Amino acid sequence: MAEFVEGQMFLKHWLLEHPVYLKKMDLITNVSEFEAIAKQKLPKMVYDYYASGAEDQWSLKENRNAFSRILFRPRILRDVSKIDLTTNVLGFDISMPIMIAPTAMQKMAHPEGENATAKAALAAGTIMTLSSWATTSIEEVASTGPGIRFFQLYVIKDRNVVTQQVRRAESAGFKAIALTVDTAMLGRREADIKNRFTLPPHLELKNFHGLKLGKLDKTDDSDLAFYVALQNDRSLNWKDVKWLQTITSLPILLKGVLTSEDTKLAIQAGVSGIIVSNHGARQLDYVPATITALEEVVKAAGGKIPVFLDGGVRRGTDVFKALALGASGVFIGRPVVYSLAADGEAGVRKVLEILRDEFQLTMALCGCRSLKEITRDHVVAEWDRPRIAPRL
Repeated sequence: MAEFVEGQMFLKHWLLEHPVYLKKMDLITNVSEFEAIAKQKLPKMVYDYYASGAEDQWSLKENRNAFSRILFRPRILRDVSKIDLTTNVLGFDISMPIMIAPTAMQKMAHPEGENATAKAALAAGTIMTLSSWATTSIEEVASTGPGIRFFQLYVIKDRNVVTQQVRRAESAGFKAIALTVDTAMLGRREADIKNRFTLPPHLELKNFHGLKLGKLDKTDDSDLAFYVALQNDRSLNWKDVKWLQTITSLPILLKGVLTSEDTKLAIQAGVSGIIVSNHGARQLDYVPATITALEEVVKAAGGKIPVFLDGGVRRGTDVFKALALGASGVFIGRPVVYSLAADGEAGVRKVLEILRDEFQLTMALCGCRSLKEITRDHVVAEWDRPRIAPRL
């Protein structure tokens, strides 16, 4: 009892020293405010794992900065009394073109982890993507309700385990596989190296439960880097995309495409869609921001398959810019784990609500009543030549 009282007193004093936690969630006005809360609340090793990028972190900053160099060309005197944000992704109707990207090990952020995120996505009427490296199993997430969910896949050396995971996702009602294709080796994340990053001992990678793969072994480096070097299959190539199609009937999205050349190869391989992603700038530094790479990929796709974007989205204005440049929707990652750390399921709901409201406002002020009305003429990018006004 004395230990309990002492713990309560410690918590009280700690909250007084960190008044950000006393701030009501209804006073949060934008997505970025969740990061400051998460930084103070989470252990340094965990926050750094979620927040940091590769090497000099140039691409990490550029993922955000590039959005600021794209400006609007709003149209006026349009009747925007009714605005429709709904869309269809791979045949599934969702409430808005804002979806949840796969982020690993969410129970480091909050005890409910991926289950809380799944419930928030269901409440918002949008898609959640579950990471292979989740701290909650495929089946546990499926048990939270009837939401539309994708499963993100890393191909490891043991293809029997890969096949098992894909079939588990199918059986659990997941609707697509998002194959990550930019992680033959793990990017050099110096914060993880300095912190000797490891998964807290009470957690495991639940989709590998019962296998040695479920635990990260302690090393003198980043445990995750050691794990990936040991398990991920560096030989992964286009033939393996075809192989994946032989073990599942689910549509396959390629996550990690940045060039027109690979877009054309992806179409030839018969994938169902592309996610323009630089892995949250955690893999190869000095790749372009995803919003900068997006239009090249969209043009190469030529409308044959949908193109989505993740990386750097923090405002509804960012969502609009991505759609104007040809994206069919966006996925958000870090805002989810930050809001999860701040307030669990309610925090993730709040992030989705804020982005939805900002996006709707942007549509109204640009004169758009539906997603189909968002066009390239609504934005001007730094790479545009002097524009000629379009015919009305």
